[in-house]
Amino acid sequence: MAGTFLDSTELVLNMGPQHPSTHGVLRVIVKLDGERVLGTESVIGYLHRGVEKIAENRTYTMFAPYVDRMDYVAAISNGLGYCLAVEKLLNAEATPRAQAVRVVLTELNRIASHLLWLGTHALDIGAITPLFYCMREREYALNIFEKYCGARLTTHAFRIGGLQYETYEGFEKDTNDFCDMMLPKIDEYEELLTGNRIWRERMIGVGILNTEDCKAYGVTGPMLRAAGCAWDIRKALPYSGYEKYDFDIPTGENGDTYDRYMVRMQEMRQSVRIVRQAVADIPAGPIMAKVPKVLKPPVGEAYVSIEAPKGELGYYIVSDGSTQPYRCRVRPPSFVNLQSLDKMARGSLVADLVAIIGTIDIVLGEVDR
Repeated sequence: MAGTFLDSTELVLNMGPQHPSTHGVLRVIVKLDGERVLGTESVIGYLHRGVEKIAENRTYTMFAPYVDRMDYVAAISNGLGYCLAVEKLLNAEATPRAQAVRVVLTELNRIASHLLWLGTHALDIGAITPLFYCMREREYALNIFEKYCGARLTTHAFRIGGLQYETYEGFEKDTNDFCDMMLPKIDEYEELLTGNRIWRERMIGVGILNTEDCKAYGVTGPMLRAAGCAWDIRKALPYSGYEKYDFDIPTGENGDTYDRYMVRMQEMRQSVRIVRQAVADIPAGPIMAKVPKVLKPPVGEAYVSIEAPKGELGYYIVSDGSTQPYRCRVRPPSFVNLQSLDKMARGSLVADLVAIIGTIDIVLGEVDR
């Protein structure tokens, strides 16, 4: 933020780290001219837990539950990315049955993550009703997770080489019932919001980030697709059998807050579409590949990225041949996407800043790690 911080017209204000619209312990130092934002600086680290350093002092298996605590809204995606990275080091692959169940659970988790985003984002902008609706539907997805592995939030669903548990009796029916229920509910959300005059005025043309800016900042996920770039790792670099499923990549045109909203709404519909295909074709067979009880990957390194609900989630792991990772580095989408906040916020109003932070869809457990 160039220039003087305080003169007759400029004000420097702290938004957060205890502020509901920052979605956690994010502190944003805002430089204002009246209500107009001249610049922002994001201050992070209040939730730092040293997850990557912990990995170096745990075995590969022991570290697996820790990743669920990063993006705790999408814990299943965290676990999938980590398992795939270790499996790449081991030159192992999950069984076909495990891959299909992984896709089902991960896409249900994507819907649950987007529902929490939509409810809280609407609340930021002043719409209370969608939060109750979104929490209502999210409970059904969490019930499936709870029946499967006993957890609702930090859902530790996978094992290196496959699954933690076999599916429970009625898993397919519960999943199909959720899909049948979900599609009309998404229509209901859109009926409330998409054409709403206040919603549109608060979001259209706010926080614009074009494709070139997204690439410059490393922005991925719905934010990149809202700018018009149809990049989705599930299509571009398929994993866990995603190449078998028929689904579309929703994109926007303007890269504004409204487009990001529309892309996420369409993504929920596409996730329902993927879940229906996957649950209809879960093959029989074992849920675990043949991996050693004591994991000692050969000396080497591996990087695996997946399409998490918030963008590209990557794991870089270095093995020295022991039972513990020599180095572990996580590329969290919330952390990378957050750096675009200043670019989007300059010239907007303070009220717009609240909408922009919400549309990035950050979780501070992932930003700080």
